[in-house]
Amino acid sequence: MTREEAVKLVQERVKSKNLFKHMLATEAVMRRLAREWGEDEERWGLAGLLHDIDYDETADRPDRHSLEGARILAELGLPEEVVYAVKVHNEYHGLPRVSRLDKALHAVDPLTGLIVAAALIHPAKRLSAIDGEFVEKRFGERSFARGANREQIARCAELGLSLRRFIDLGLEAMQAIAGELGL
Repeated sequence: MTREEAVKLVQERVKSKNLFKHMLATEAVMRRLAREWGEDEERWGLAGLLHDIDYDETADRPDRHSLEGARILAELGLPEEVVYAVKVHNEYHGLPRVSRLDKALHAVDPLTGLIVAAALIHPAKRLSAIDGEFVEKRFGERSFARGANREQIARCAELGLSLRRFIDLGLEAMQAIAGELGL
């Protein structure tokens, strides 16, 4: 599946503009991590872009979220590595995250929300106005962006990344597509 086909699929299945932007942000960060480690950028990008493909259908059923997405992607013939990473990004199922791709998608998912929230509390309300230090300080404020699971983000350590380096890479990736994100 090409990126263009994936974007079209997301646009057909995802109605929320904010969810679409989250999926774009996740794609960007996943691509940046792939470049960092010499991984397949297209494959990692697809995993990020498509990870919540089933969210509209499963929003009220967390026990089905990501399982349905994995099923959809498998039926479309996406690589098993991508299908499995999408399946295990949802903690609800308790499935093991084995590959670097699995672990990265799991940690990146809430990171994008933390970065967006940090940008939105800055007076400029722009990604370009914040840096990794600003985001890291917000990470330490438990009352800030409560939906951004800190334990999940901190699992970047399983990837050999410090929290600060992980935030810096994520922010860099999101700043590169700030126009698409409206930030």
